[in-house]
Amino acid sequence: MSKFAIVGSGPMGLMAAIELLDRGHQVDVYERDDRIGGMSAQFDFDGTSIERYYHFICRTDYPLFALLDRLQLSDRLHWTDTKMGYYYNGKLYPWGNPMALLRFPHLGPISKFRYALHVMYTKGIKDWSALDKENSRHWITRWIGKKAYDVLWDRAFRLKFFEYADALSASWIGTRIKRIALSRRNLFNESLGYLSGGSEVLLERMVALIGERGGRVLLSQPIEEITSENGRVTGVRTTEGTTAYDGVLSTAPIQYVPRMVPGLPAAFAQQINRIENIGVACVILKLAHPVSENFWLNISDEAIEIPGVIEYSNLNPGEPGSGKILYAPYYMPKQHPKWGWSNQALIDEVLGYLARLNPQFRPEWVLASHCHRYEYAQTICPPGFQDMLPPMKTPVAGFYMADTAYYYPEDRSISESLGVGSRLAEVAHAG
Repeated sequence: MSKFAIVGSGPMGLMAAIELLDRGHQVDVYERDDRIGGMSAQFDFDGTSIERYYHFICRTDYPLFALLDRLQLSDRLHWTDTKMGYYYNGKLYPWGNPMALLRFPHLGPISKFRYALHVMYTKGIKDWSALDKENSRHWITRWIGKKAYDVLWDRAFRLKFFEYADALSASWIGTRIKRIALSRRNLFNESLGYLSGGSEVLLERMVALIGERGGRVLLSQPIEEITSENGRVTGVRTTEGTTAYDGVLSTAPIQYVPRMVPGLPAAFAQQINRIENIGVACVILKLAHPVSENFWLNISDEAIEIPGVIEYSNLNPGEPGSGKILYAPYYMPKQHPKWGWSNQALIDEVLGYLARLNPQFRPEWVLASHCHRYEYAQTICPPGFQDMLPPMKTPVAGFYMADTAYYYPEDRSISESLGVGSRLAEVAHAG
């Protein structure tokens, strides 16, 4: 039996802790925040407990389903037939089903056929290794044509990735197409899931299980250093002192790792530093009325500088009287001028956009507003990214690491976080 420390109490870190406890090890989880969850953490938003960043569940989220079953939480999982919209050149169109595609006036019949064929092909892909090496823009354009790419994809990529937009892996975007395509009740109905009570219900039950198995979750305990001697981990140092461990697993953004682990070889630290990331400033609004009937509203309009809004209450209606929750994420590199804007400036800009999306919108609809920021929200995955990822098992014996980059090529989700947490624990257990 070994004694492990885990850095981070998001779903990945908690799952790794459970897996190591299952294998008979001792585990302490360190969390710098005052609450569990990481990007899945909840907060009190004007009397409503919601997540800092939106999450939804797809039909293929099998690691999540298995954990819900183990924790006897499957009855908390609910499914909703959701709708998607597409705001293009000043007008809102239905999207996400064959009839919407046929009626969309900005593409010809050949482009529409090629688009549908591409989705059908992509949902059947099982091996993404070839597309890992391919450029996403080239791959999509080859399937649907330049006109359709410009109408449906170009601005969305540029508003999310800016200078990185033309250098993304095809497998990264392909898995996202597949995940949504497979989360359908039938050809005409997209079906997405949510947990009643939010992700907090799952996370708190995971913490309870860790405690029942003898593990500890230590809040407000940032790691100052992961210590090592002669190429082997010796423990962790916090403001309260140094604690000895046989192994340490980091689930924090890997950009923090070279600073946390000064004993890493320089070449390995450089490999980590080559992985680039962009941040998110996520505006959250509580409204008296919905802006639209859509859960996901994609935007491609020169007058609007966000790629979409997520009307979460159209997936999860919440408690009566809790208002209509809307998320508007600004993904951007930290060198982008808007990253320096105040939260209120971003909120005000989003409110200006809502009047374009729905001319009936009035400022009086706004019951509350907030903006959360996360510095390392989206990994940049260029062609060949699989070979760029450093291994979970590092050159410092006893030190292992993973973060959201290790979902690749899969989409960011709680389910993927659980899957990566399990893999990380397996690697650490094997030594």
